[in-house]
Amino acid sequence: MLAGAMKVFVTRRLPGGALDRLAADHDVEVWPERLPPPRAELLARAAGLEGLLSLLTDQVDAELIEAAPRLRAISNYAVGVDNVDVEAATARGIPVGNTPGVLTDTTADLALALMLGIGRRLVEGDACVRRGEWRTWEPSLLLGRDLHEATVGIVGFGRIGQTVARRLEGFDCTALHTSRSGGVPFEELLERSDFISVHTPLTPETRGLIGAEALRRMKTTAYLVNTARGPVVDTAALTRALHDGEIAGAALDVTDPEPLPAGHPLLGTPNLLVLPHLGSATHATRERMADMAVDNLLAGLRGERMPHQANEVLTPRGP
Repeated sequence: MLAGAMKVFVTRRLPGGALDRLAADHDVEVWPERLPPPRAELLARAAGLEGLLSLLTDQVDAELIEAAPRLRAISNYAVGVDNVDVEAATARGIPVGNTPGVLTDTTADLALALMLGIGRRLVEGDACVRRGEWRTWEPSLLLGRDLHEATVGIVGFGRIGQTVARRLEGFDCTALHTSRSGGVPFEELLERSDFISVHTPLTPETRGLIGAEALRRMKTTAYLVNTARGPVVDTAALTRALHDGEIAGAALDVTDPEPLPAGHPLLGTPNLLVLPHLGSATHATRERMADMAVDNLLAGLRGERMPHQANEVLTPRGP
């Protein structure tokens, strides 16, 4: 082991070669399984850890942080840090890193793909062909709704929401938005939009934002798209709305819970398209995220400010 190397745990293997750079300087162990390490496994390893590279599926809460007295840096392989107790880390002087900006275009692309996919009934069409049910061209087979010239409501107008709006210009859409900085009132956006695309971060204020009342305000011909965080949408309310025909359909890259277990009531609803959290899932984006996460961790372990740090650490930890 190199002099000065620190004990680091990475909760999943990452695309690209970034982990090789981390291993060149530190004693790195990577969880080898496809599924996340169990909670008990994380807690058992905590006492010896100096660096942690976590994923959004890992709950890095106050209990885990307290169980890791030697922990010097946390790097989260995600834009958000809602799975990390940032307050508890800050109280210990532990920097928390994230990977902002890198997945903006990739996630915006997917949001439009979901709008087109649910509006034009692509999944149903593919299934129809595979089942051998398509016998001839029919004038009324699987009619959908146009994205071009539609009114699209963007909930949350940060980097990704603004990028979605720019893409919609090519479809001659009317883009409405609501955010803390302005736009139209939330109720107006719900009532006017043909598609509603969710891009707000998960906060106490946005948890359950798209609930029963919001869904009732939507047009019965409107579609809900969520590529942000699952708990922004009330799953039970969405399940009822789809069953009752209150909205035309929903396309989700994120869910609550995530993943949805087999047999979950939401999966039995009509006009639903669900993906396994693919918002950043391209080779280039996921590899860049890995580079950013490793850069953050290396800086934190050196006692330096991370290139992308989500908290202010009042007492920096020296080497």
